[in-house]
Amino acid sequence: MLLFKPIMKNILSCLLCIVVLLFSCKDDNQKRIAENKKEAARQEIIFSEIKKGWVFYDTPINETAEGTVKTWNEFRLFLAELAKKPKGTMEGYQQKSAAISKVALDLNKNIPLAFDKPQIKSRIAVVITKVSMMDLYIHLDNIPSKKVVVLISEINRELATLQREMDKTVEKSKIPQEQGEADLKKMLDQSRAIPNTNPEVITIE
Repeated sequence: MLLFKPIMKNILSCLLCIVVLLFSCKDDNQKRIAENKKEAARQEIIFSEIKKGWVFYDTPINETAEGTVKTWNEFRLFLAELAKKPKGTMEGYQQKSAAISKVALDLNKNIPLAFDKPQIKSRIAVVITKVSMMDLYIHLDNIPSKKVVVLISEINRELATLQREMDKTVEKSKIPQEQGEADLKKMLDQSRAIPNTNPEVITIE
């Protein structure tokens, strides 16, 4: 009888530990389920914000841009990629962002001679930078959806600015030169100057 009491005491202690452990596991599972639901709701909000803000201006805004689409393949492919709709998942939007970033980098290639100018190249560089930033943010573990949406609007603005700069460049090329202006430019062009092969030596007596 004396031996039975310690055994029963040990058994009860073990059973009590098991019960506490079971309740503890159940509590942890409930917390985990609640956290998973909270994270899923947060991800849904992020996805909804990006989906709503995913609006790109993929149509040329002036005649110059319309004509350029036909002759500058990289520019045409960039606008075409902007026009394609992503798959309806966050992964789909991330894949689309990566594709846009890739074709944006190609805008530095095969720039038409008429647009191969510093002011045009600087506008292209800004567009590429904004697209790269968007692609970086949308691939973060904790996606800042508001920053992604702001960058989309900035990409649209910079793309419109690029097209206006292209149009301005074309319009400037159409302005007829005033009489004598071409000759003056030639005179100022040092590369066209005739070298003096027999310079006169002036001596001071």
